[in-house]
Amino acid sequence: MSLALVQSRALLGLAAAPVTVEVHLANGLPSFTLVGLADVEVKEARERVRSALQNAGLDFPNNKRITVNLAPADLPKDSGRFDLPIALGILAANDSIPRTLLERHEFLGELALSGELRAVHGVLPAVLRAARAGRSVIVPRANAAEAALVSDADVRCADNLLEVCAHLCGKLELPRAERGTGPALPADQPDLAEVRGQPHARRALEIAAAGAHNLLLVGPPGTGKTMLACRLSGILPPLAEHEALELAAVRSVAGLGADVQDWMRRAFRSPHHTASAVALVGGGSVPRPGEVSLAHHGVLFLDELPEYDRRVLEVLREPIESGQITISRAARQADFPARFQLVAAMNPCPCGHAGDPSANCRCTPDQIQRYRSRISGPLLDRIDLKLEMPRVPHAELRSAEPAETSAEVRQRVVAARSLQLARAGKPNGWLNNRETERDCALDPAGLALLDRAVERLGLSARAFHRVLRVARSIADLAASPRIERNHLSEAIQFRRFEPA
Repeated sequence: MSLALVQSRALLGLAAAPVTVEVHLANGLPSFTLVGLADVEVKEARERVRSALQNAGLDFPNNKRITVNLAPADLPKDSGRFDLPIALGILAANDSIPRTLLERHEFLGELALSGELRAVHGVLPAVLRAARAGRSVIVPRANAAEAALVSDADVRCADNLLEVCAHLCGKLELPRAERGTGPALPADQPDLAEVRGQPHARRALEIAAAGAHNLLLVGPPGTGKTMLACRLSGILPPLAEHEALELAAVRSVAGLGADVQDWMRRAFRSPHHTASAVALVGGGSVPRPGEVSLAHHGVLFLDELPEYDRRVLEVLREPIESGQITISRAARQADFPARFQLVAAMNPCPCGHAGDPSANCRCTPDQIQRYRSRISGPLLDRIDLKLEMPRVPHAELRSAEPAETSAEVRQRVVAARSLQLARAGKPNGWLNNRETERDCALDPAGLALLDRAVERLGLSARAFHRVLRVARSIADLAASPRIERNHLSEAIQFRRFEPA
């Protein structure tokens, strides 16, 4: 029988769909046909596979009619990841290697013309799905460290096609991919102790970290907005392994690979204000993740928020609410996770000195209004904490008094986050409306206070629930089982500033 079946995976977002590479050899006019909705780079595998087999000294059936089908036929396939399974399928159909072990393995890898194996992107999602299916995975050595992050997977790595063939023939045992180890918190991570002054901003940062809330910092240039934002990831709780794997899978699909030295570190993404909507949420004819997905379980920092195109900012509204993004194109649709924490910074006016007693503002009221109105009300409504940061006096900057370190603040954040996970299984910032009403109940006095705040500040229903979640986070930092009046009052104070 001149038919061989080899298992592989195609990428569709983070869903590594199974693909069966069917290879049939038949008598007739010599040809090499590849079918199964293959993209251009997949069709080019015919020439790469032919040359790789010949240069590796393996038999290529030049006198046969070769048909390769990538099943299912309606699933789009792209990249050179199918080179290795196609080559093995040809060898198995030609009885050059046994077919018995092919069923137990899945194969990923691009072939050089010499037969060497080259790295491919999206290996980690494929390994995750293969482990669930109970199969071993053979990958290029360049992908070994990334693939080994899946602790319960049997991953073998090879340098070239000959090694894979020797493994399948029982002449060589391919080495297992070993996971590297790295520090959970790199030594060069910015520390909160370096920030002088701004006690209210430090408090807001701690609350945001405790409950996974979005944060907006407004103030003149040089008040420490960027410094604070860069230190948020350092006070967040450590990533759980499944969270780190989700982020590593996103990076793998994006072609960034997985850095084994800091794969457990929370992401911090800071795109420039000239970024497009596709750059932020992802896209392309072959959907790739954007910044919101690369910041999954981490921080997305948007500096100079009004300088972003308003249409670009509007695409953030859906992922902020849902924690995921769906990219739809004519040929395919892909889902990516986007559970990020938004931190934004802006000046109070175009010149940056509105309300600054140490400098004169040159902007007219109309200019200030136009500047602030670049940020839509619906987007602002989704930001839990809004804070004005005044300029820090020079005497306070020169103060030698030591401030709290990130490690000290992180202890309180971890304790508060543990209460939230025990209560709802998620941070307060991720609660839906029903869960908010359940976990953030107020006494009659608290309800009366919140009702007055809603009327006076003109808060929407969404803002109403977000105030409750922030108050719950403040109560958790105080280890209080109930939301007290002071917790609610502090949460309301963070909604008083409305830049638009």
